[in-house]
Amino acid sequence: MTRFRRFLLFISGLGILLLLPAKALAQKPLTHEEARALDHQSPAWGSVRAHLPDPGVSSGAQLESAADILRARRFLEDALDYYGYALNRGGDPVRLLNKMGVTQLELRDFSAARVSFQRAIKTNKKNPEGWNNLGVIEYLSGRFDAAIGNYKRAIKLDKKSATYHSNMGTALFDRKEFDRARKEYDIALKLDPDMLQHHGSLGITTRMLSPEDHARFCFELARLYAQRGDDPTTMRYLTMASEAGFDILSAMGSDDVFASYRKDPRILVIVKNSKELRERKTTIAEGSGPPPPLPPEKH
Repeated sequence: MTRFRRFLLFISGLGILLLLPAKALAQKPLTHEEARALDHQSPAWGSVRAHLPDPGVSSGAQLESAADILRARRFLEDALDYYGYALNRGGDPVRLLNKMGVTQLELRDFSAARVSFQRAIKTNKKNPEGWNNLGVIEYLSGRFDAAIGNYKRAIKLDKKSATYHSNMGTALFDRKEFDRARKEYDIALKLDPDMLQHHGSLGITTRMLSPEDHARFCFELARLYAQRGDDPTTMRYLTMASEAGFDILSAMGSDDVFASYRKDPRILVIVKNSKELRERKTTIAEGSGPPPPLPPEKH
């Protein structure tokens, strides 16, 4: 059976989170002009176009600013053009190439994005963002060893980036190297304690998770937060893992990190409620009528 997969990617330096369905990797992108024509059907295009600077006389900074606005307004093809104009007018090449690569990712043009990120690190081999972003491309292409190598380069150049460590952790998680992955996430959380809250409960990094991986991933995060003494977050991720079908009681086993949780009555409530929730979902999916409500939680 083909596993459902999803991608959440965080590109360093630009603060974007993309949700990419797996089939997007195989989809042929629209041509430049096809995508532009589609964008220009928006009622907002006329007002945006009226304020665009002249590429022939404007400065690189003005053109880059215009490109940023176009990208924010989702006129991606035009944003890509204006980043190119800014590059031709003397704008910072590394920053612009990284922005071009991100825009190409949003346009689902992974090959072009790879080239842009490669150009960025060729221009400046000590640019950590370029190495991280190239690592994202390698990860999405299933080249996990190459992705890890690129993340290592990014970390070596900037040891203070939570993003680079969390991306590394994700790649290691995908290779089932859970201990190493937890170490990278732990470093990331020390650098940015709110790392996993910036973009929702499963946060800011590149991920490619099946439902089974998602459940295990939540459990691993619960273990990490238990190790850090953060009880509320530990319980939240244990709940998410259990609701996704992970056997948290068996996984806790003789793990010293979970010693204080194994006999915690809250865990039994989580397991019970999760089982009933999954049964409700199964009943609804089978179309056998509305199930009875869940019993109230006992305190």
